[in-house]
Amino acid sequence: MIRTALLSAALILSTPALAALSPAETKMVGAVDAAFDADVALLERMVNQNSGTNNIEGVTKVAEMLRPELEALGFKVRWIPQGEVQRAGHLFAEHKGKPGTKRMLLIGHMDTVFEPDSPFQRFSREGSVGKGPGAADNKGGVVVMLSALKAMKAAGTLKDANIVVALTGDEEEAGKPRTIARRDLIAEGKRADVALDFEGLVRLNGQDMGSIARRSSNTWVLKTSGETGHSSSIFSERMGDGAVFEMSRILARFRAELPEPSLTFNVGLLAGGERVELDGEGVRATATGKSNIIPPTAVAVGEFRSLSNEQTERVKAKMIAIAAENSAKTKSELVFNDPYPPMAPTEGNRALLARLNGVNSDLGLPAMPELDPLRRGAGDVGFVAADLDSLAGLGVAGGGDHTDREFVDLTSIPLQAKRAAILMSRISKEKAR
Repeated sequence: MIRTALLSAALILSTPALAALSPAETKMVGAVDAAFDADVALLERMVNQNSGTNNIEGVTKVAEMLRPELEALGFKVRWIPQGEVQRAGHLFAEHKGKPGTKRMLLIGHMDTVFEPDSPFQRFSREGSVGKGPGAADNKGGVVVMLSALKAMKAAGTLKDANIVVALTGDEEEAGKPRTIARRDLIAEGKRADVALDFEGLVRLNGQDMGSIARRSSNTWVLKTSGETGHSSSIFSERMGDGAVFEMSRILARFRAELPEPSLTFNVGLLAGGERVELDGEGVRATATGKSNIIPPTAVAVGEFRSLSNEQTERVKAKMIAIAAENSAKTKSELVFNDPYPPMAPTEGNRALLARLNGVNSDLGLPAMPELDPLRRGAGDVGFVAADLDSLAGLGVAGGGDHTDREFVDLTSIPLQAKRAAILMSRISKEKAR
């Protein structure tokens, strides 16, 4: 797969299709290729700086690496502290271009899932493959973004472009409440015309795919309670079913009644007994009980993923109705936590992919089919997707995300940077909505 991508990237400059590019676009292609070694060096520096979401100092240091890169391109950079939600902060940068033309919002993130105590800490390279924490998710994507912007500057197309770069510092574990943690991103989404998400490019059987949708992530906590006493009295009129059987009834109905297209749902943590304690993060539970005591309490923690806000609300309504139909002598409480919203597949998003495929055609590259959204997780673009046309997957190709096998196909950096630079240059000439 990587050899195929390398060959494809090498042939771009020699293909007759380049005749379809403008002189400025041809210059961008050359500028990206010339910057390859510098791009990989920047990626290595970023990866070697630990920036686990909870490593506030580390995320801040990555932002400090990126600030001069953006300022050199003429962006006005601002650091947005996120102490309110116990996170480092976000790096936003604005480039003001020609009035009345489309405003683009470029989205990426600086944090990774690997905290300072992880043994996976350093960048390594084997030919065209780079390995390291965050190499693909999402530091490689940030490098693609910067490479594209540098190419635009070299070709003179950045000058008139209206662009806001939004690099969050807590995408992997967003601070709560998310109304605060994503307040600035949401505000920029309402001002922009187009959102471009620089998280990873998905390849299936060697084919690059276009991402016009991402599903949501909705977490929930279900608690059930009931009468307690000697187990010999369970199911009696006086004692009822107890908390564990009531929990089982509700979860069984979820499994039977919730399934629908594009929806997945899961129970990730379950505990019940005489006494149950759930930690503040909702990731650990302790329970005590005996076989001859009817359990008075139970708790389950889970999530569901949906493709649209309408589907989210429909599923929540079903869950609430099921949980409310309690058995005798039992009660339940269902709470939904801060969600990651979906990026629904819209006609506007499809039009953006069509624009990208126009770039592919002019570069002599195959068209990118729509990716099945079940193959993508939630992401920051979901917070703005309801307000504007969006396209995801403009970052690097790689794999092993969130594991010590994470890698990036380094040849995808120039490939994706060329696509992005030309796409953004063309969009920048269009009238704002």
